[in-house]
Amino acid sequence: MNKKYQSTKIIELESCAFRQPGAESRCRYIHGYRLTAKFWFGCSELDDNNWVINFGGLGKGKDLLQKQFDHTLVLSKDDPALSTFKHLHNQDVVDLRVMDDGVGVEKFAELCFNIMEEYIHKETSGRCWVDKVEVFEHENNSAIYMEYSSRDKS
Repeated sequence: MNKKYQSTKIIELESCAFRQPGAESRCRYIHGYRLTAKFWFGCSELDDNNWVINFGGLGKGKDLLQKQFDHTLVLSKDDPALSTFKHLHNQDVVDLRVMDDGVGVEKFAELCFNIMEEYIHKETSGRCWVDKVEVFEHENNSAIYMEYSSRDKS
């Protein structure tokens, strides 16, 4: 039987604004949330402290995430008003981040997964991985992103 350990960590991503220009709702306008991400970390073997992951060692990973979201305006590369927002960024009015595959809490969860997975893999020499990430817009709305691999089939 294969064993698997799991631990979780909640990281505040801070305040972020974005918009969904194709939405028929008010979401087409710039709006913001104080985003929070919950990470599920997994491993087959614990470290020397009997931990899945050293939470104290997540600082650089947290910094990477907050650089993307903390007090930023996040837009999709296909936003029809992107040039206007780039101009505002160049005028130091907004701190713009552009995502290739679109925006929204689902895409934010995917991005957080990818950023932290790369960071954790490097920090633990592949011993630990990210199982899934849940990003909350607020206490009532969230989205989860996870990838399936051979380790999930055991």
